[in-house]
Amino acid sequence: MNGFTAILRRDLQLAMRQGADSVMVVAFFIVTTTLFPFGVGPEANILARIASGVIWVSALLAAMLSLERVFQTDYEDGTLELLTLSPVSLEIVVLGKVVAHWLTTGLPLIVAAPLMAVMLNMDTDGFVVLMIAMLLGTPALSLIGAIGAALILGARRGGVLVSLLVLPLYIPILIFGAGAVEAALLGMSATAQLQIMGAILLLALAATPFATAHALRQAME
Repeated sequence: MNGFTAILRRDLQLAMRQGADSVMVVAFFIVTTTLFPFGVGPEANILARIASGVIWVSALLAAMLSLERVFQTDYEDGTLELLTLSPVSLEIVVLGKVVAHWLTTGLPLIVAAPLMAVMLNMDTDGFVVLMIAMLLGTPALSLIGAIGAALILGARRGGVLVSLLVLPLYIPILIFGAGAVEAALLGMSATAQLQIMGAILLLALAATPFATAHALRQAME
């Protein structure tokens, strides 16, 4: 736990010093969501109908913006090699960096999501489910994205590659996240969708640190 805390604190401090990444993610989320009313028109009923899908697609795309930098900076300056050789388990290092990534990207998206829901005329019945779904979905996005970020270390055009790698894996989160909100807006229970999202998060939490650590070891060889 001391190693996890140290990695988490270090990455959070670095993120605070280089706050442009978090600002860029939130700005991209807001701008992308704001563009949809211009494209489909200002009709309130249409905006309310597509609100959940728009918010989730925008959040998914915004989350991918900063994935390339999860390990890239440490890889380039040699810190990642030192972390690999340290007595702290590499899986713990990965988990600490993923949590820091979620706190600086996923959490701001959750905070901004209700404002975007209001702008898109989403009914208040979907607000609570939207927040719960994003609390379950955004950590899974960071966990899955970490695998892609580890696989593209040292590659040219890493940002494009990581998007191609993780985007297919993000689709279930998009489907069930938007589906949960849609079910709530239609007056139906969203429990099934939220339970599936919880299962995806638990599976990602159990598997991705090991897969990411293995990819990092391969990159160091």
